[in-house]
Order: sequence, then C-alpha cells, then structure tokens
Amino acid sequence: MLERIAGLRNEIDVDLDMVSSAEDVERLRLRHFVRKGTLQVLTDALREVPREEKPAVGKALNELRRHAEARFAEMESRFARRSAVRYVDGSLPGRTLLRGTDHPITQMIDRAIEIFGSMGFDVAEGPDVEDDAHNFAKLNFAADHPARDMQDTFFVEHADRQDVLLRTHTSSVQIRAMESMQPPIRCIMPGRVYRNEAISARSLAEFHQIEGLYIDKGVSMADLKATIIEFARRFYDSDASFRFRTSFFPFTEPSAEIDMSCFLCKGQGCRVCKHSGWLEICGSGMVHPNVLRACGIDPDEYSGFAFGFGVERVVMMLTGIDDIRLLYDNDARVLRQF
Repeated sequence: MLERIAGLRNEIDVDLDMVSSAEDVERLRLRHFVRKGTLQVLTDALREVPREEKPAVGKALNELRRHAEARFAEMESRFARRSAVRYVDGSLPGRTLLRGTDHPITQMIDRAIEIFGSMGFDVAEGPDVEDDAHNFAKLNFAADHPARDMQDTFFVEHADRQDVLLRTHTSSVQIRAMESMQPPIRCIMPGRVYRNEAISARSLAEFHQIEGLYIDKGVSMADLKATIIEFARRFYDSDASFRFRTSFFPFTEPSAEIDMSCFLCKGQGCRVCKHSGWLEICGSGMVHPNVLRACGIDPDEYSGFAFGFGVERVVMMLTGIDDIRLLYDNDARVLRQF
C-alpha cells in the first residue's frame, strides 16, 4: 500500500509539471481530485489494510493529499489568472447600460400633481389600512347601505377590532384631511386602493386612484366644472368638449359623471371610446352635508366639491394598452415605450 501511495504521488507530480493551460488543470482535477478520482480510490482502499499497518498508511495518505492539494491549488490559481487575461478581447464594443424611466402610472400621477398643483391643490396622503369610520361611515355609508355592496372589501384580521380593512378608495384621505385641517381645504389624494375583484383585462384587486377635494365658503358646482375642465384640457386635449351626467355617490349630492369628447378621434368614434365619441374621465359632485358634519365642518357655512378617477384607466386610454395586467407584468417590451 505504501508503494501505491508513493507511485500515485509521483504520478500526480508528473501530471502537475506538465500543466500548461486552464484546460489541463481541469483535466487534472477530474482525474485525481473528484469523488471517484485516484486519491479517493486509494483512500477507500485503506479499509483493506491490516490493522497494524493502518497508522503508517493513513499518515502517508494524509501527507499525499496535503501535498497534492497544495500543488493543485497553486496551479489552479496561476492558470485562472492567465485565463482571465487571455480571453479579454479589447476590440469588443462596451456594454450599453440601459437607463430606466418612470413607470407610466408614475408619469401620469406626477403630471396630475403638477397640473393640480398649479391650481393651488396640495397633496394629501393617508394609510392604506383603514377603519370602517373613515372608509365608509363618515362618507355617509350607513351600516346597511346598499352602496357598500358597490365595493368588495378586503377586511384585515385584528385582535381587538372587527372594522379594520384595506381602503377601497382614497376618499378616506378626504375625511382625514377635513378632520385635521380648517377650511379652506384644497388638496388631491393619489394612492393605492384595494377591492376584492376578479383579475381580468379590465380590473385588478389593487390599483391607483386620484381624488380631489375643495372646501371653502361659497364653493359651487360651477367651481367643480371649471376645475375639471381646466385639468382635462391641459392633460388630454385643449379643444375637448364636455358633458355632465347625473349619477349617485353616497358622499356627494348632487353627483355627476363627467365625459370628455374623445381626444383620439375628436368625437367621431373609435375603438378607444367604443365608437361613442365620448370618454368617461371621472366621477364628481358636491360634498354631502352629512360628510361635512361628520368631520366637524358646518355645512351652513361651508360647501365643497370632490372628484376622483382611476389612474390605470387613464393610462390605458392615453397609451392604447388594452389589458390592465400589462402595466404590472414588468415586461420591458411594454415599459420601454414610455
């Protein structure tokens, strides 16, 4: 056995002396240093050595392994450095670093903030996890009000409360603004909202809204119309026409849906406007007196208007994207267009 060890040491030394490339190093590793290599085969044969000979044979095996592994590591390091230099091609062009851009949803929110900011609107924010009072009750949703069924809600488990939920609209931020600020109040509320809806090409369970609120003495429907029309003409089309359709929201009275003539076909009818010539851009209305009272504002002294729209829907209209899920797939082929 000691002769076999000496022979293997001489064989490994000869192989190491003949190494001239990284490929030779790899072939040497596969021959001697892997699980079924020569070193391991000789180590496994130690079981067949008589007991009285094992100490000397074991010592010789350990010395062989240390010697072989040290020389191999030196050779591996030497040719790894050579290999790194050898394969650098200085004539190759450099790699182009791709610059990222803002997501189209972020671009749209930033543009809306810029326009409303020029009209004197500040930005207000609130928590995504809300309570029933701010999300429903103070917005004039009675406990058994059928309008609660308009928004499928994600409720959050809480050790002590049963009214914790993910906000279904950023109207909850309107309530917090009216509770914490004194009129005049003029702000917009961009943010994520959550509804328990089936995922499809037109809807998500998590999306973005921008809502606006203006509370002061003498605020009228005319102020609402002027604000929305000014925003829409600057954001969409300076020559657009508008129409207001009566609608219902628990927190506004009167309430209206606002349509704008299609900025793509100029009212002639196209795929984006479903050949109607009109695009629905937002819901709006005068803040309900009950909402003002719930927030400690006297409706006999102050009035106000509110409006809101979905950001993803606006992005889809402006870009022609026909599947809302594409906005969240992180597909560079889609996002690099914006």
